[in-house]
Amino acid sequence: MVERTQIWGILLAAGRGTRFGRQKHDAQIAGVPLWQHSYRAMERAGIDPIIMVGDLDGAVPGGERRRDSVAQGLAQIPDVEGLVLVHDAARPLVTVDLITRVIERLERGDVAGVVPVVPVRDTIKRVVSGIVVETVDRSALTAVQTPQGFDLATLRRAHEAMDQDATDDASMVEALGERVAVVDGDVLNLKVTYPADLAVAKALRSTHHA
Repeated sequence: MVERTQIWGILLAAGRGTRFGRQKHDAQIAGVPLWQHSYRAMERAGIDPIIMVGDLDGAVPGGERRRDSVAQGLAQIPDVEGLVLVHDAARPLVTVDLITRVIERLERGDVAGVVPVVPVRDTIKRVVSGIVVETVDRSALTAVQTPQGFDLATLRRAHEAMDQDATDDASMVEALGERVAVVDGDVLNLKVTYPADLAVAKALRSTHHA
């Protein structure tokens, strides 16, 4: 039997929750904190160990920016070869199937990173000073989700090379000139950003995750 590559997990629960109105780490779905839904899915997908980053018991404290929080998680991982998945705890409906798709594509070894994506459904317009200046062709556009998977050494190198913040780790790896592949995401894998998102997530879970 071929031994599986070591896969580490970094679960981010360090956001300030500005748009949510409060920190999200204690928000719950079905009586379970958001982060714990993600943690359980990662465990079932075989991710071990999982490093929690945020204001939680036993977690590593988060940083000022998102990239700082990821770096805090990376600092807990030994300098070894392997793979790492970075996931936002604010996506509590992530499934084992989605995590597995990311891992299996990453394990092929021909790319430095893998991200799940879903098609952009709405018309996209570029707006300047309240005026539409362009309608953007959406045919080549996708919306990116987490978990995002990376070769561990490459993600470390990306963080060492780039100091400014980034909305996701894939953009930092791309800046190195490394290839990042995509897999099908999950439209139900929504990110809880606003209070209304939590209500939607609760409804979706009761319907699809019962």
